[in-house]
Amino acid sequence: MNRLTGIRMKMWLVIVGIFVLGCVTGASLNGVYRSQAGGGRRGMHNRRGERGDYFEKMRRDLNLNDEQSAQVRVILEETGNEYHTLHAESRPRYDAIRQSARTRIRFVLTPEQQQIFDRKAAERDAKHGERKRSGP
Repeated sequence: MNRLTGIRMKMWLVIVGIFVLGCVTGASLNGVYRSQAGGGRRGMHNRRGERGDYFEKMRRDLNLNDEQSAQVRVILEETGNEYHTLHAESRPRYDAIRQSARTRIRFVLTPEQQQIFDRKAAERDAKHGERKRSGP
């Protein structure tokens, strides 16, 4: 290996090292940001579907008075009910699309692959059922 090739190799190693360091730093900072911003969860509900944490944060951050707090709480409750209704209405359509996709996927699999696929799908369904039972 001549000297120029060695220098190029070292240069690329430094570049790759900087890139990896940037990725690790970015991932770490993202975790810190998400934990400080409420775990990165979107919307009004926490993991258990409760609106309380969101409301309390809003009440504190906006310094809501008692009347505003009562009005905002009602709005959040009504909105939560609307979301729940929408979810209940759209759930059958979602399930039909998911089942259609599974049927189409099974069609291209071998019998052995189908067994594995069916087992994995059942595991996902069971896991989803557990989350659903622990939520609203």
